[in-house]
Amino acid sequence: MISYGRQLVDEEDIAAVVAVLQSDWLTQGPAVPRFERAVAQYCQVAHAVAVGNGTMALHLGCLAAGIGPGDLVWTSPNTFVASANCARYCGAAVDFVDIDAQTLNLCPQKLADKLVAARRAERLPKLVIPVHFAGRSCDMEAIAGLGREFGFRVMEDASHALGARYRDTRVGSGRYADLTTLSFHAVKLITSAEGGMLTTNDPELAERLALLRTHGITRDPQHMTAASDGPWYYEQVELGFNYRLTDLQAALGESQMRRLPEFLDRRRQLVRRYRELLADFPLTLPAADADADSAWHLFVVRVAAAQRRRVFESMRAAGIGVNVHYIPVHLQPDYRQLGFAPGQFPEAERYYQEALTLPLHAALTDEQQDQVVAALARALAETPAPARDLARDLK
Repeated sequence: MISYGRQLVDEEDIAAVVAVLQSDWLTQGPAVPRFERAVAQYCQVAHAVAVGNGTMALHLGCLAAGIGPGDLVWTSPNTFVASANCARYCGAAVDFVDIDAQTLNLCPQKLADKLVAARRAERLPKLVIPVHFAGRSCDMEAIAGLGREFGFRVMEDASHALGARYRDTRVGSGRYADLTTLSFHAVKLITSAEGGMLTTNDPELAERLALLRTHGITRDPQHMTAASDGPWYYEQVELGFNYRLTDLQAALGESQMRRLPEFLDRRRQLVRRYRELLADFPLTLPAADADADSAWHLFVVRVAAAQRRRVFESMRAAGIGVNVHYIPVHLQPDYRQLGFAPGQFPEAERYYQEALTLPLHAALTDEQQDQVVAALARALAETPAPARDLARDLK
């Protein structure tokens, strides 16, 4: 099976993990701050706080931003459920902003329109979470401008986008957001097996994130409520969590960071090759204007909705691990119980009906990519698209 995504681990990565195994620190040691510094330096941001996975990063980001019961958080429906669940963990309500048909990211114009209506209804969001789908940055300048106008904070979900650029900045730099979350799951740009991180330029947010990831416990006398009983003394000053990353994971992540430029170059080579090989296929390729700046976590093509399932099953039968990213969050049964329904975010729903994720990762060879393209050609030939219904298209 040629998977849609996978890790690429070399001997130096293995040696880094073995070195931790042979050290005195398997967790809460020096490897975690080294990994944090490596990511902060790469993203050109002041602070990076490592946690156990990307979902933990989203949850702590919401808490650090002051999200709680009675608050409202908006995000994209075209994402993994964690981008919305994180607000609900805090007791907040969630709503969505439909996507742009070309970028597949949260649409700034639809956001602006929804904000105007929300202001009239006196129900504005406290936090907006734009998701950089497939590795391509949202239009962050526009979103940040709306945040200043309407008074909400911004937390970028950059789980797909380590290494991506927006304008003249790296995603995660904090220029257009209060917080940015990253994921280091095995299929992401780099991996620490599981792992996540938050970046910010706000020292108070960084301090609160570090506190929340370790049970809300501090040993800093400046933050304690009483005099210390002795060198062993600590205080839990608020309810936190055990959301720490281990030194084993951090060592792998830090080692992988040295290869991030290589991984990005290879993904972009494969994207260029896909564009050449698929140019005449009866499908829609990803918008090309972000080729040099996207991190290319995913390569998603769009096929006719009536074909998609049969193409998917044909390719899986041929050993090609295609996937679909994503079922719109508002269509999940748990969200329908909250009152969401089909038809509310039509662009995300239309995209979902046609989406097909092809294999793309740094370990993919040209020969394997040729196999993917050949299998896709056969699958499309076996399941020709239905004739277009012109009357329907004109509606």
